[in-house]
Amino acid sequence: MMAEKKIAVPTPSHADYGIDAPRQFKRLLRRGVFFIVLGAAVYFMNRTDAPRGGLALFVILDLLGLGFLVAAAVMYWSSRTAKIQYRDRILDALPWRGDEKVLDVGCGLGLFSIGAAKRLGKGGKVTGIDAWSTDDLSGSSAASAMANAKVEAVADRVRVENGDMRRLPYQPNSFDTVLSSLAVHNLTESDQREGAVREMLRVLKPGGHLAVFDVLHTGDYARVAEQYGAEVIQRSGLSFLWCLPTRWFIARKRPS
Repeated sequence: MMAEKKIAVPTPSHADYGIDAPRQFKRLLRRGVFFIVLGAAVYFMNRTDAPRGGLALFVILDLLGLGFLVAAAVMYWSSRTAKIQYRDRILDALPWRGDEKVLDVGCGLGLFSIGAAKRLGKGGKVTGIDAWSTDDLSGSSAASAMANAKVEAVADRVRVENGDMRRLPYQPNSFDTVLSSLAVHNLTESDQREGAVREMLRVLKPGGHLAVFDVLHTGDYARVAEQYGAEVIQRSGLSFLWCLPTRWFIARKRPS
């Protein structure tokens, strides 16, 4: 019998942290191209018999298409550039000893997990937990997150696990730092989002830090953190990444 050949999986040359909301991004691109092509078709069909009307429709449809393409460009820039800049800004605002146990809730492709691991020494460890939805983040999987960690030379300080942020499978007071980026808003009900923030605080040690970066409901998360035993020590201003209101905050859990 011939020995079965193993197919080597190539290691990526650089980390890829994906496109957020990939379906929406593709939808914006398709609509932009559609309206621009439609506007051009309407103009050419009417350029002889009704040139003014054709030109007016061309301008209206093409401006509409351009608007969709600009929105798609903002989403792409937010995913490829801005979220990495915000990651570094948030992590730089946290105090680090180097030996922390860190939890990244909704870790996706490891953006915050890897950033935190780069700030740790040999005694530190980052655990990323996620349900791995490619609807929320393109290419999202545990294997891809660890491939990014390997490329960034921190795989020895990162591990990833499957789990639900509403029921974190960890004991109370287990982590020095808890992070969450662009994840909690994917829970559709407000009580579920509140429960996820409460779970993060439950597994956080007294005196530890919680950092949350998200769209839409981030102010609500900060209020929940304050209500359940944390002090918000830093809040960002309002930004509009992914064409949505975006904020982050850092809170410190009060001693028991």
